[in-house]
Amino acid sequence: MLEKLQLMSMAQALAGHSSARLQLIAGNIANADTPGYRARDLSEFAQEYDGSAGLILSHRRAAHLQSAPQTEAEVFAAGGTIGPNGNGVSVDLELAKGVQAREAHNMALSVYQAASAIIRASLGRR
Repeated sequence: MLEKLQLMSMAQALAGHSSARLQLIAGNIANADTPGYRARDLSEFAQEYDGSAGLILSHRRAAHLQSAPQTEAEVFAAGGTIGPNGNGVSVDLELAKGVQAREAHNMALSVYQAASAIIRASLGRR
């Protein structure tokens, strides 16, 4: 049925990735007026996910993703126009990325809930 619950592990990995990405986006928005600050983001989930071992991510500095130690993500400069004070955060772009990350997180939760319902039904529970 759900061999080795691969679907569940993928949904869990997507939820973790989306959560970590939302944290970075929130930090970018919080530093929108900080001189010299550059927006940061994670690589796409599809690039990072390795189905055999779950979510395998790497980080460049120990300070990255302190609140999510189970995922070490590659954090990179997210690009964007550099302002006069050296700040590279576009609030509009960050809000759009936040919506994408939230949708990915909601999708992961939906998959997890559907798979849980299937497992409960197969066990004769409601």
